[in-house]
Amino acid sequence: MINESDRIPANILIVDDTPNNISILFETLSSHGYKVLVERDGKSAIEQIRYAQPDLVLLDVMMPGMDGFETCRRLKFDPQTRDVPVIFMTALSETIDKVNGFNMGAVDYITKPFQLQEVLSRIHTHLSIRRLRLELLEANQRLEQRVAERTEALSKALAEVEQLTNQLQAENTYLREEIKSSSNFEEIVTQCKPFRKVLRQVEQVAPTNTSVLILGESGTGKELLARAVHNLSGRRNRSLVKINCAVLPATLIESELFGHEKGAFTGATGQKIGRFELADGGTIFLDEIGEMPIELQAKLLRVLQEGEFERVGGSKTLKVNVRVIAATNRDLEKEILEGRFREDLFYRLNVFPIQSLPLRDRKEDIPLLVQHFCAKHGPGIGRRIDIISQDVIDALMSYNWPGNIRELENIVERSLIISSGRKLELGDWLTRRTTLDKKIGPVTLEECERMHILSILEMTRWKVSGKNGAAAILDVIPTTLESKMKKLGISRTP
Repeated sequence: MINESDRIPANILIVDDTPNNISILFETLSSHGYKVLVERDGKSAIEQIRYAQPDLVLLDVMMPGMDGFETCRRLKFDPQTRDVPVIFMTALSETIDKVNGFNMGAVDYITKPFQLQEVLSRIHTHLSIRRLRLELLEANQRLEQRVAERTEALSKALAEVEQLTNQLQAENTYLREEIKSSSNFEEIVTQCKPFRKVLRQVEQVAPTNTSVLILGESGTGKELLARAVHNLSGRRNRSLVKINCAVLPATLIESELFGHEKGAFTGATGQKIGRFELADGGTIFLDEIGEMPIELQAKLLRVLQEGEFERVGGSKTLKVNVRVIAATNRDLEKEILEGRFREDLFYRLNVFPIQSLPLRDRKEDIPLLVQHFCAKHGPGIGRRIDIISQDVIDALMSYNWPGNIRELENIVERSLIISSGRKLELGDWLTRRTTLDKKIGPVTLEECERMHILSILEMTRWKVSGKNGAAAILDVIPTTLESKMKKLGISRTP
């Protein structure tokens, strides 16, 4: 609370054309600590008030030229001076004159001859009212500022909560999808020395933040190696987020990777959290990176270099800390020469390459893998296999496995279905496949492709899409396989 003695003296402007009145008021007000200004006509008073901004005006009504009523009217019409309180000084006692004065905006009247104690009392009252109004205005402004600051802070906090909620919902959705997926075996099974060297590479690179590029044919377990890198890293307690660049249409890959804002495109009814945001602090696995459209590769390169991106339709730059593991069955160096893959992106991804081995190069693992798949799929279909004959193992070992481990798992699961007891029965799928592979005579590339697709379709009993379908084994989109079948004239005969 400010003491009265600490306050800055108020400025009072006296406007009167009578020297004696000015003298009396000037001496009285000055002796009581007020700063006093003087003007003798209305026009000069208006200019002085605009310049000096006094705290109160004592205004004579009867003046030559512009009278007090007109002077007050002009002061109250001007936004710069309208808030200065005006007290009229007059010898008139008619009520109508006082009403006119109040209508012009005056706050009070002082009658002549002056009663100085009354003058001081009324000045003090109206200065106190003005001071209280100013303090109330300042308090309201401070309150409004605090409310605005609190509102801004609350809005920011709510936005952060909404962002975290959206991210949590997106993570939950992603994890539910991952839980539903059973296309990958749970652990690496091997006794193959060359493959153990591959696993040694995984152990060496896992603790770092280095980008990893896993190379190899479809079905050789590239995703399994990516999971091993993540699980052995310091990011193991955060998400491993995956996206298959070959499965999604080119128009959706950008939105899946980087997210989008509401209204970014037709059908974007809300904000979407992209896979890179989901993977913040963890690892993202970009499967079939060779299928990524060339126009998106620059944006991916920026994330690798700067750790930042914008959602589709957004302008806010987002920062993430993500370890990138990519995989492909394509020859990326050939893709670079043919203009389908950026060279700078290749070198960013290929910091630490790992070559996954095809099953034909690690056939000593086939017996272990067969046991593993029997244990994995048997309980789900009510089968318990205790006996795997040497004939079955020999048949599996003699086959070349173009579909690699994925094809072996498919054959074992199908064999479990037809096995009636505790002994694994292989069936004739492998025999039919081998017969197709042994077609005599040279063939064209197109005929070779046709034969390969036919053999897979025979193996899946012409199931194209879905789990264990031909498209999954061939690692292509079902619509792509159907288009290829139409082109090659492949159709199922009755």
